[in-house]
Amino acid sequence: MNNPKTPNPARKLRDDALAIWRAGVDAVDSQRLVEKNLRVEGDRLIFGDEALAIPLDQIGRIVVVGGGKAGAGMARGVETALGPEWLEKKQVTGWVNVPEGCVETLSHIWLHGARPAGVNEPTAAGVFGTREIIQLVQSLGPNDLCLCLISGGGSALLPAPQEPVTLEDKLTVTRLLSESGATIEELNTVRKQLSRIKGGGLLRACGSGRMVSLILSDVLGDPLDLIASGPTVPQTSDYREVLAILDRYDARENGISANVYELLRRKRWVENEPIACEVTNLVIGNNATAVDAAGTKSLELGYRYAMVSAPRSEGQAEEVGRHLAEMALSMRDQPGGRPDCLISGGEPVVSLIESSRRGLGGRNQQLVLAAMKALWDDGAERIAILSGGTDGEDGPTDAAGAVFDVETLRRAHESGIDLEDYLERNDAYSFFELMDGLIKTGPTHTNVCDLRVVLADQKKAK
Repeated sequence: MNNPKTPNPARKLRDDALAIWRAGVDAVDSQRLVEKNLRVEGDRLIFGDEALAIPLDQIGRIVVVGGGKAGAGMARGVETALGPEWLEKKQVTGWVNVPEGCVETLSHIWLHGARPAGVNEPTAAGVFGTREIIQLVQSLGPNDLCLCLISGGGSALLPAPQEPVTLEDKLTVTRLLSESGATIEELNTVRKQLSRIKGGGLLRACGSGRMVSLILSDVLGDPLDLIASGPTVPQTSDYREVLAILDRYDARENGISANVYELLRRKRWVENEPIACEVTNLVIGNNATAVDAAGTKSLELGYRYAMVSAPRSEGQAEEVGRHLAEMALSMRDQPGGRPDCLISGGEPVVSLIESSRRGLGGRNQQLVLAAMKALWDDGAERIAILSGGTDGEDGPTDAAGAVFDVETLRRAHESGIDLEDYLERNDAYSFFELMDGLIKTGPTHTNVCDLRVVLADQKKAK
């Protein structure tokens, strides 16, 4: 048993991994990012690093709309940046769709609970809120400014199915693609073609002469047309791409409604509506922002770090987990001045087992469990591995992700638990709940994909 006055090296690695991960999440705090990228200077409204400056006397009123997991913090940031004087002078009002757990009362912007916490799917409440947003932007005049707040999760929080497609039709499509391991790029390409608001639909509906969209990116590489399915970005895909994706995942054989194919058939003959509103899309934070800040924190804690933010979707979570385990072993066993901290960002996918056998978990928990399996025989001495979603939600769970170290692995060995069974059944949440390895933060009001930390103590115990 450890002397309570003697630091536990394993616990220190775990605590340091959590501190590094938390620093990355804090760096993409949505309110602070908005305040950094929106300010009033004299008689001008400034966006970004002087990327855009609009004379305030040229703006009639300001309407704020949007949706996403970071929506509440972003809306707070707008109200703080404009301040009471300009909020009143410009008759600021707005509507932003957010998860129910993020709803709060603001002075001028209405936050609408568009789905339950932990249920990342479109709902009837989301459809209602999206209709309100569309009506609001349609009411604007040419001298008004539409300010959009877009963040990850916006695809599910801003549902507006195009007829004849129904909400249930869209849910069926989304579930099929998600459970089949489709990438976020494939998912959002399909969503755009089935929606009134995505794929530039919000921009086409807007009656103002100018729109500015502040975007917190949850898609690797920051493709503007895919973040929240691009409501303020002109359509870049067409019906043929959607048909190819649906065929790739055998949609016709898996119960996809004929309404979906009817809408795509109509789109074959319809050109996109013209866009009269001038738009500026600004990415104010992304996965690289979080990775950079995590690296800075690791230096403060005395580590030598290497870091990478994946430029695109990474494939299966289990493969990423095994790779991180290999990197941990390499850092620990072949030091020679090499880094002892690996920070990475990305977003893998999980192929789900049939629902009758499926447990509870998310891609980060599945990734960490796969890494733990890879280190099962080694024992993970002097190693800690963590993976968490920056939004505080990992799949349909109340955990952001999971972490393990040598003590976690030792407890699992001693318990005789069948790790392979939990991994196969996508039941990583239940496993880490038993092993005290879950990371629970609640909503973080941000969302820039996932952040992972691998630490290796290169000094062998004497």
